[in-house]
Amino acid sequence: MSNTNRPDTNLPEPKEFARRIRAHALQMVHAANASHIGGCLSMADILAVLYTRILRVDPNNARAPGRDRFVLSKGHATAILYAALAECGFFPVDELKTYCKDGSILTGHVSHAVPGVEVSTGSLGHGLPIAIGMAIAARAEGRGSRVFCLLSDGECDEGSTWEGILFAPHHGLANLCAIVDFNKIQSFGSVAEVLNLEPFADKWRAFGWHVEEVDGHDGTDLERALSAAPVASGRPVVTIAHTVKGKGVSFMENRLEWHYRAPSAEQLAAALAEVGA
Repeated sequence: MSNTNRPDTNLPEPKEFARRIRAHALQMVHAANASHIGGCLSMADILAVLYTRILRVDPNNARAPGRDRFVLSKGHATAILYAALAECGFFPVDELKTYCKDGSILTGHVSHAVPGVEVSTGSLGHGLPIAIGMAIAARAEGRGSRVFCLLSDGECDEGSTWEGILFAPHHGLANLCAIVDFNKIQSFGSVAEVLNLEPFADKWRAFGWHVEEVDGHDGTDLERALSAAPVASGRPVVTIAHTVKGKGVSFMENRLEWHYRAPSAEQLAAALAEVGA
């Protein structure tokens, strides 16, 4: 499904959009001395495809009833979502400089006070259940909108996530698409070490989902998978996106410490050079 409801047709290609939001997120996290840059960078390409190719949203009418809904369940990776929304025109790009500053609506976990954000998140395990409620409401009201929910892999340790995974197919929520940013690293270790999820895709299939496994940094692969819900009759879709924590910055890639560390001025300059900012 293309992004036919957006009046702005001047958005860049996904690769360029991802480059821009990676650069914004690096600058924001550095300026705020904040965390979670590794998980922001791993999901940049997912957001780029969603906002330039998939989501039917309108920055000039952010609460349009027929819009698609996007829930960032991994709400700690907020910087890059704010960057994506700003690049789409939901609010001025210059406001990104206020990230995590006193009085700013751009808080360190996703806030619904920000134009384009559907729901505040950050307590892991809440996003998918909320998205399921949105999908049920959309169907009951006869809207053609779809609901997308982006989860972290570590979040799939939460019992409430698996309750939602069981619930959605039972109710035939074909308008629901879960996306897992499967970068294999969570806050205190690798996913395999902390709580192994494998066989991950088979678990979703066993619960009744249509499963797409993709390279989470391949725009074509992502677009194909994220367009799959309308053809997966009667079932919700999960896109398991295999990603790299810290993607795009060589000294951050697959490094646990960049879950929490903020780049120094020297590291920021090097990182921006690598992402082509």
